[in-house]
Amino acid sequence: MISAVPPALDLTAILLEQDQPDLLFDEADLVPARMLNEFTYCPRLAYLEWVQGEFVDNLDTLQGTFGHRNVDKPSAKPVPAKPTVVKPASPPPKRRPGLFDDLDEPASPVIEVVEPPPVDPDDLFAEPQSDREDSPPVTTRALMLSAPREGLVAKLDVLELDGMVVTPVEYKKGSIPDNPFQAWEPERVQLCAQGLILRENGYHCEAGELYYIESRRRVVVPFDDALVMKTRQLVKQLREMARNKKIPPPLVDSPKCPRCSLVGICLPDETNLLLQLERLNEASPQGISQTPDSNLRSDTPAPRARSLDSLFDETQPIGDSPDESDPTSTEFSSPRTRPHPASDSVMRNPSCDAHLPAEPVPGMRRLLPARDDALPLYVKEQGAFVGKDGDRIVVRHREAKLVSVPLMEVSQLSLFGNVQISAQALREIADRGIPICHFSYGGWFHAITHGHVHKNIQLRIAQFAAAADPQRALALSIGFMTAKLRNSRTMLRRHGNGKAAEVVGVRDLDQLAELIQKVERASSIESLLGFEGMAAKIYFAGFARFLKGGEGFDMAGRNRRPPRDPVNAVLSFVYALLTKEVTIAVQAVGFDPLLGFCHQPRYGRPSLALDLAEEFRPIIADSTAMMVINNGEVGPSSFLSRAGAVALTEAGRRSVIAAFERRMDQEITHPIFGYKISYRRVLEVQARLLSRVVMGELPAYPGFCTR
Repeated sequence: MISAVPPALDLTAILLEQDQPDLLFDEADLVPARMLNEFTYCPRLAYLEWVQGEFVDNLDTLQGTFGHRNVDKPSAKPVPAKPTVVKPASPPPKRRPGLFDDLDEPASPVIEVVEPPPVDPDDLFAEPQSDREDSPPVTTRALMLSAPREGLVAKLDVLELDGMVVTPVEYKKGSIPDNPFQAWEPERVQLCAQGLILRENGYHCEAGELYYIESRRRVVVPFDDALVMKTRQLVKQLREMARNKKIPPPLVDSPKCPRCSLVGICLPDETNLLLQLERLNEASPQGISQTPDSNLRSDTPAPRARSLDSLFDETQPIGDSPDESDPTSTEFSSPRTRPHPASDSVMRNPSCDAHLPAEPVPGMRRLLPARDDALPLYVKEQGAFVGKDGDRIVVRHREAKLVSVPLMEVSQLSLFGNVQISAQALREIADRGIPICHFSYGGWFHAITHGHVHKNIQLRIAQFAAAADPQRALALSIGFMTAKLRNSRTMLRRHGNGKAAEVVGVRDLDQLAELIQKVERASSIESLLGFEGMAAKIYFAGFARFLKGGEGFDMAGRNRRPPRDPVNAVLSFVYALLTKEVTIAVQAVGFDPLLGFCHQPRYGRPSLALDLAEEFRPIIADSTAMMVINNGEVGPSSFLSRAGAVALTEAGRRSVIAAFERRMDQEITHPIFGYKISYRRVLEVQARLLSRVVMGELPAYPGFCTR
């Protein structure tokens, strides 16, 4: 076999990048050396951080920040710089294409550019002729430098200068690795990028050093030709990845994932599983019948298989649990404990989605925490004042202190009615990324306060494009509504307690099954909403039969604005709480919560949050309403009736909020992935899966359907 001989390469030109000597990168397009480290470690991680602006701290990142606490303080000593020359204004140097620019866009005019003189190849590795005797060694910290020719920028932890001979020192929190280089490749590449920046700025830099904090030792990294070429190659690949605006695929069963701070955003195993299931579904005309490849699962043993009867047990209703406030109840487990009611053991119904497995994947790694340690804080006392005392939120009413909570233990702050908050508390809460939700006295969710808008502008562009495309918007809406109707049907079937023919009626279940099929074949949003309205009428007629509160809790269908009976008053309030939770989830992912796919945009309405909340109304909101009524947590005294409108009293709202938080904190088994997480975490996972669909990484939205 004869292959063409590649043309000879000018190694010196590649090393000096003199093949394109007149091209400069704009300041906004410079690649941070730290992102080059991330790209070498995991391209998907670099894309999430640099292109989409995602970042979350974990223990490792916080320890790294602590280890850098001294070198992050800039030095006050002057740093000698090589004299620069001013190039004439004509002709201007060419501008390199920007990462997010149209490649055909003409370059903007440049009047004059200040840059160091070109480096002679013969002088690159020669001993510099500087008056070192007259320039004592200098050590500086936290020095920011850029290199427009290389297209790089870096903040150097420590720079040691001896005349114009410099050595960058990069701090790393771990210990020296046991490999021939005594350094990991991402760290060597990052340090070499700093060396290239220093060379372009006129310094003589032949090597750098890595200081490992745990080992308390330095490792010398020489900048040889191979490392320089590797570094420049990775810079070009990183720049090309960002320009293509296509997120790289996740690593497969990688040991790097468990300790990554962005694993809850990346969802590597979940994304790989859904992509593989889609490929299996396309290859098998009968749908998925085989088990996904074992390389998507960890080495942990798979759970024991359940019998068919246990998979579809209909004897345990959702939300009809014993009084959870009664310590004598032997059936109730605190939401903070691992055991949970059988009603929350969620399994995928084989009829739910053809492209998803009938049962959760056994042994799949749960890489994200089951729940957050931080919890919501609700302030309902009228006239209360929310302030800040150090790192704590303090709520006062007149002279009395109602509560004092550490800020690190607060995930969100909800204010009802006439509650004030100080400017200091508002600024600190916003800086920490804690959303502040504003409700009316009666419980209407009408505003949210947060810090800077999420940086992931690509997701919002894709969201607006999908909402403007009728076919894509319809496909997403069908996914939301199909999951809602299936969960509604499951709710009725399970609460029949084996007496479906007497309590609910087989006819109602059959009608819901027919409507599910019609929803899946809906040709427009209008017809979809029509089918959903018909299903809601059937569902609430059956839902009313399961309430045990007596004559005071009779329900003649769903009514609102205002609700005209106690049951609808509870439902409206719980729906507002659920909308608040979903709004926080979609906003944290990077969506615009006001632009939905099914619910049409309306001034001030979180349409996307209402879309995603649909599938959770039966299993979270309706379940909570049934729980507080059947367990006697609310009674006739919990409501006010005026002019035909019914509203909850302050004590009634307190009871409903407590039940809602118990429900949100309960751990359930995810119907696809098989691990246990809380309902609040489920909302976040589903919002992130929706973002993957909108961005085009996943083919279809996997609705959350209970068994």
